[in-house]
Amino acid sequence: MNTAILTPKELFQKPVCYTIPTFQRPYVWNQRDQWDPLWEDVRNLAENYLEALDHFQGNSVKAEQETKKHFLGAVVLQQVPTPAKEIEQREVIDGQQRVTTLQLLLDAVQELCEDLSFRPAATLLSKLVTNDEDLIGDEAHHRFKLWPTRGDRDAFTHAMDNGLAVDKFESSLIVQAHDFFQKQIHKWLESAVDREKQWIDALYTATTAMLQMVVIDLDYNDDPNVIFETLNARGTPLRESDLIKNFVIAHYTGTSNAEEGLWGNLDDQWWRDEVRQGRLYRNRLDMLFNHWLAMRNGDEVSPSRVFTTFQANANSTSVDLLMSEARRDLGNYRRFQIKENRSPEEEMFHYRLGVMQAGVITPALLVLLAAEHDTRVRAFNVLESFLVRRMVCRKTTKDYNRLVLDLAVRLRETDPNQVDKVVVTFLKGQQADSRLWPTDTDLVDDLATSPVYSLLTRGRLRLVLEGVERQIRLRSGKFDNLSVPLDLTIEHLMPISWGSNWPIQSEIDPEEAKRYRNRIVHTIGNLTLVSGRLNSAMSNAGWDAKRGELLKHSQMSLNSELNGQGYWDEDTIHARSRRIAQLIAECWPGPDSTKWD
Repeated sequence: MNTAILTPKELFQKPVCYTIPTFQRPYVWNQRDQWDPLWEDVRNLAENYLEALDHFQGNSVKAEQETKKHFLGAVVLQQVPTPAKEIEQREVIDGQQRVTTLQLLLDAVQELCEDLSFRPAATLLSKLVTNDEDLIGDEAHHRFKLWPTRGDRDAFTHAMDNGLAVDKFESSLIVQAHDFFQKQIHKWLESAVDREKQWIDALYTATTAMLQMVVIDLDYNDDPNVIFETLNARGTPLRESDLIKNFVIAHYTGTSNAEEGLWGNLDDQWWRDEVRQGRLYRNRLDMLFNHWLAMRNGDEVSPSRVFTTFQANANSTSVDLLMSEARRDLGNYRRFQIKENRSPEEEMFHYRLGVMQAGVITPALLVLLAAEHDTRVRAFNVLESFLVRRMVCRKTTKDYNRLVLDLAVRLRETDPNQVDKVVVTFLKGQQADSRLWPTDTDLVDDLATSPVYSLLTRGRLRLVLEGVERQIRLRSGKFDNLSVPLDLTIEHLMPISWGSNWPIQSEIDPEEAKRYRNRIVHTIGNLTLVSGRLNSAMSNAGWDAKRGELLKHSQMSLNSELNGQGYWDEDTIHARSRRIAQLIAECWPGPDSTKWD
């Protein structure tokens, strides 16, 4: 038996046929529960890779190293004895749904690359879904890297073969999954404009090298039932938090029940749920002890050394006192996460942190949550401004771990009623480029020309536009309710496909004008928020029709301000970009703002 963490490229690149045994169930994954989340993860990986690629000035090796990988889960294979002259065979004992979906995704990307004449990527991807014809011998199905259960084989063959029609198999989930991924990829590439090749390369990298699985490869004489029993029951290792609990109980010096008195409710299911941290899933309590010890020590703690680090801390203080501190801080965190007494300001901060996937600030958050409400909310506002401004200016996040721990050290040394001032002073004092808090000038100059629609994930961009909408309402003084719906979609005022209804009227070179327009349509000044229904109805209509629909159906201040705008061109977009950038600067005040005085 061999166990390894493999990427799709490493799993599928060799000549092999993975067969799903007949006793396994057919393909049952669906769009809502599996395809959508997988595509979202792949898209985010590709977009994060593109950000890193820009940061490292096109160095793909460094960009790939910088981009965090995504963990998909486990796959169990069993070797099938085959003659040396034939390709290797494996039966997929567990993980067949995952492996099948990966093959459909890879083939969808391959077909798109072939259609767009990106030959190198198409050829490389082809080798991950099919074996070379001269290796398959008399077994025709060995042409594919994967061979599903009997009921799925015809649909799978038609979905995976670029030359076969799928008309007779439209009800098959296999075909629907393949079609889903194709449509999502095409839609995503609409934003690539003149960077299509770079985006294809990013998608290829994301799907082949940034997804990871734990692959358990059993020898043909290994008993898979024993493996399952080991994985699911007897062999489950103690978690770091289990080791801490045992240590606490063993070293408790009080007279009451240690499990009730010191451990409290830390055995509740909420603490034991699996949550994502980076590319992996971890027990929530293990993860939080990890953050808490890093905060307390002012240094990073390896996930595998959480227990030993706790032991070291216990050597310098009593276990009773150490657990009292831990239970207080972790309890504050739980109340914040489950909405217990969370104020509207904290609600917004919590939502925005989730969209930005900013769990990296947890060590500092554990300290701030102990402060009184108004003080911690002001500290939250400062942190949020720092994170949002760096996000929209596409600044690196690579030093955030160390930055947050340095901040946590300062906060632990501070009167809890002064933590907001410490956060301001600390962030304003950072000089390294990886830690700078962008000024208003930085923000406005960057957003005036930056194609943010192509550079930020939809969730992050929507967060920014929601903030702009809220700021316009706040400025007007006419709204009792400043909250903005969180289910809106992003719409281009001048559409991406502008050719039919938006002729270029320019005296400059037509090709140069086209390139400029293709870039400026993705800037912040050409974007707004609408309902999904309105977004579909407007499509690629000309300005008069689109403006009319916006004013008729949309209640957004972002759109009502367009009432007197009789035309829409590059100059209007540029001017609106600068104005929206100013509103973003107001919504998230920068280091020079008097708000922090």
